[in-house]
Amino acid sequence: MTDSASSEPKAPGGIRAFIAQHPTASAVTVAAVLFALLAGVAVFAGISVGSANSAADVPPDEVTAEQRSQPDAIPGAVAVRTCSVDPLATAASFPSLVGVVTDVASGDVLWGRSADKASSPAHIVTAFTAAAALQTLGADTRISTKVVDGSKPGSIVLVGGGDPTLATTNASFYRDAPQISDLASQAMTRYDELHPGVLLTEIVLDSTLWTTADAWDASWPERERTGGYHSYVTALMVNGDRADPTLAISPRGTDPVKSAGQAFAQAAGLPAVTFSTGAAAGSTVLAEVKSQPVSVLVEQMLISGDDSIAESLARLVSKKAGLSGAASTLTQAMQGALSDAGLSDTDAITIADGSGLSPNNQVPPLVVAQFMAKGADGDGAIGAAFSMLPIGGKSGDLYNRFEGDAAAASGQVAAKSGWTNQEHSLGGVVNAEDGTKLAFAFYAIGEGISTDARTALDNLVAGVYACGGNLSNY
Repeated sequence: MTDSASSEPKAPGGIRAFIAQHPTASAVTVAAVLFALLAGVAVFAGISVGSANSAADVPPDEVTAEQRSQPDAIPGAVAVRTCSVDPLATAASFPSLVGVVTDVASGDVLWGRSADKASSPAHIVTAFTAAAALQTLGADTRISTKVVDGSKPGSIVLVGGGDPTLATTNASFYRDAPQISDLASQAMTRYDELHPGVLLTEIVLDSTLWTTADAWDASWPERERTGGYHSYVTALMVNGDRADPTLAISPRGTDPVKSAGQAFAQAAGLPAVTFSTGAAAGSTVLAEVKSQPVSVLVEQMLISGDDSIAESLARLVSKKAGLSGAASTLTQAMQGALSDAGLSDTDAITIADGSGLSPNNQVPPLVVAQFMAKGADGDGAIGAAFSMLPIGGKSGDLYNRFEGDAAAASGQVAAKSGWTNQEHSLGGVVNAEDGTKLAFAFYAIGEGISTDARTALDNLVAGVYACGGNLSNY
């Protein structure tokens, strides 16, 4: 017989046999192992987190290259400007165009093409001349023309003080100008009192306040004089040396000093008098008349674009600064005056004349925009000059501009224009449609440039007006 135990089936060996024979113990063991594994994972994760957190406690000079620095604050979002004027800036009537548009409030450049490269600004220079004159000469200063007793019997000296507005008629183009007839009347009365019975036979013409050697710049086209826009630059003249003193544009002569002497002799009733040139030696003043205040002269210059006033004021600024008044001193004189008025980067400008007619004037568009932005703030000499600028579509030499496609910006642009045979330019401030004030300067340059460029500039500024603060540089 066999043992009854041997007839039962045997359990398999190994782990399976152990689990089969000890189900309760096995369950406990598995649970314990799983708990241990989970605890290990948690501890490892904790160590990792703790290590990361501990980096914040490490002194800055002990941070390793593996530890990434974190920003103190997240930068705010920057708006993307999307309004473009590039189609207007690439008009066919622009042989080439340089320029800039800045936000007056922030100074940010919104649009630019060679903005910091010095180029010819044409007659925009007169805005600089205006501010320099107001800063250096003073708004209330009046320019004198005098008659001084001569150094020999029978002679007097007519002394020019740099006033181109001295007039031969009350109908002069220059409003309320001093009259040469008043000067002659005073002089003859006083001369007769001092020299009774001594015939007046000679008038010395004194235009030595600055040199006459550079009275006409070699870069100025002769047609500007014969066409009636620009006179020789002398300290003694009448009517801006116009053939017709009542007109803004009238042919100018070649000897303003002599013409002034002849006008004085006629007013004094001295048909047979002789003329000579030289400097006054005596100090006895027989007569004196004065111009309108510099502030009035500046306004007349800016509104009508008068080159004769511009050139005289520039030379007077040089003299007041202790320089000679020669054209070669104008860069130094203007840089100093504009710097005193608060304009930065004046060392970037080169000034060859006071009117802007010379292509040798070199001013970066960005400096013009900075000047205009400062002017729009309304302070000091630059603010005073800015307040006299023509308004597009309304006044001065911009009264008939900003029409047609540019009409939306009419009345919203204060600016100085420029025109030569090589250039049309415009610089100022536009009050944009969205309320943003934008300063701008555009120079369209190219030999034989057409008047179509002037209209294209107006359209470009009107585009800037429409874009406002959303103006893009693309």
